[in-house]
Amino acid sequence: MAAAKQVLSAKFQVQGQEIPSQMDSSTSNRGNALSDEKHPLLSIVIPAHNEEARLPPSLEKIDTFLKTQSFEAEVIVVENGSIDRTVEVAEEFAKTHPYVRVIEAAVRGKGLAVKVGMLAARGEYRFICDADLSMPIEEIVRFLPPNINGHDVIIATREGPGANRVGEPSYRHFIGRINNLIIKLTAVRGFEDTQCGFKMFNRKAAEDLFGVQQMIGIGFDIELLFIAKRRGYHIKEVPITWYFDADSRMRLVGDSLNLLVEIWQIRRNWYRGIYAKREERQPDRQPTV
Repeated sequence: MAAAKQVLSAKFQVQGQEIPSQMDSSTSNRGNALSDEKHPLLSIVIPAHNEEARLPPSLEKIDTFLKTQSFEAEVIVVENGSIDRTVEVAEEFAKTHPYVRVIEAAVRGKGLAVKVGMLAARGEYRFICDADLSMPIEEIVRFLPPNINGHDVIIATREGPGANRVGEPSYRHFIGRINNLIIKLTAVRGFEDTQCGFKMFNRKAAEDLFGVQQMIGIGFDIELLFIAKRRGYHIKEVPITWYFDADSRMRLVGDSLNLLVEIWQIRRNWYRGIYAKREERQPDRQPTV
């Protein structure tokens, strides 16, 4: 039976602008596709920009892992602004894997892709996962019950006891530590690695935090933790094994400068009340920048 394709549309408010997205939900009679009403235990959200090469093997690894688990899960691939065959390879995989959904975001930006995917997710626990799968997918069980001990947000860390970086050039590590120090001094203290691309949020925290997220670039990690700490969410760091990918999309100098700009924007947004919960906002204050 051929897969049936359903196209849904949505709009997200980011920095005062409505950004549309399209969601292609491919389902077939193979396996147990999730109904619109069902909430799986786990949602894996993969932001994907020009990932036609790295995405297929990562999806295969995730599929192999999920087959060994007893819980239900979904995978959401969010493409944003690719000029290669990212959408095509993701949709091809979804045709034979009914738990996979593909969303096309209209504007480029990792932060936007993650926001769109996390708000479209239905899981009780929602995991951000880089497309290169530089953290072995088997480690995801450490971010799920019973291992989370009541924490709302679990972030992977490549620093400290139990963490292991494999193959990373020393100069990249050095610059990363400088960035972390800047983040601690200007935005979020208490964490050794805010920028690792693997993070878990429970459903309540995800819908709350991503609902007010404004950063569409790499500063979204800092923004989410900045808000989460001030709202009293319980946050935990989990050390992981992480494998350096020479095809990393991180631009050391440019992205470091962008971080400083976005940290300033985050603090400005906070003092303007942009991140206030709906019931806390003043009648004349709009959640725009």
